[in-house]
Amino acid sequence: MSVRERDPLTGHETTGHEWNGITELNTRVPRAIWWAVGITHIWALVYWVLMPAWPLVTTYTKGLLDYDDQERVERDVTEANAERATWAQALSTRAADEIRNDAALMEHVRRTAPSLFGDNCAACHGSDAAGGPGFPNLVDDAWLWGGDAETIMETLRVGINSPHPETRFAQMLAFGETGILSRPQIRTVVDYVQSLSGLETRATPARLSEGEAIFAENCASCHGDDATGSQEIGAPNLTDDAWIYGGGDAVMFETINEGRQGWMPAWEERLTIADRMALTLYLQDLGAEERE
Repeated sequence: MSVRERDPLTGHETTGHEWNGITELNTRVPRAIWWAVGITHIWALVYWVLMPAWPLVTTYTKGLLDYDDQERVERDVTEANAERATWAQALSTRAADEIRNDAALMEHVRRTAPSLFGDNCAACHGSDAAGGPGFPNLVDDAWLWGGDAETIMETLRVGINSPHPETRFAQMLAFGETGILSRPQIRTVVDYVQSLSGLETRATPARLSEGEAIFAENCASCHGDDATGSQEIGAPNLTDDAWIYGGGDAVMFETINEGRQGWMPAWEERLTIADRMALTLYLQDLGAEERE
């Protein structure tokens, strides 16, 4: 009968395996591990008896507790919908100012609107609603169509240049590509518009005067004689520092030369009146916080 080699330090038998001078000990599995294995097996048996567990041909074992996750989820959803229906009805029927004065309703708005915005609006306007090139900033005062609750609600409902039959339409003509303005004229009117909004320009007074004449003849019908825009037709104010596409030379030349036509989907079919009201109040709150 052979005698197994033992480790001189611990006294444990070895397996006979050695790697680079390190010998593997043949130690027993710790007792705590066996206890853990035993307990988990016992728990599995108990669970099989108490809970739905084993699939059968056309059904499954129901368990002594007769517990059903699907029924629980359906019950929770029903209860949540019933609770939501109460305040959603209020958001659908009350005026924005009335809702704003109701602390309980505004609590629901502040809890639900951020996720609504994140799911439906943030992809274009950014998670902070500050917009980006080609997408309006929703937390400043530069609203194309107006920032009051009624107007925002309507814009959300019908969209801009969308397939909705009542959509808002807005389009900037391609003054260069259609031959209305030459390239030198476009550069001249760019200098003039930049001067209106306080952007730095090296244009001479004579060049600015020429740009003013070009503007009056071609741009004032939409943007107004004073270039402050028109919310009735979604024409932006050109005298502030809010630029959807940018106020640099190259971008402004591109805008005037090639034109612009933004697009916003109509949310009437996807978002309820309550959802649109929550978003409206949420955006107004964000704007108020930004101005503080």
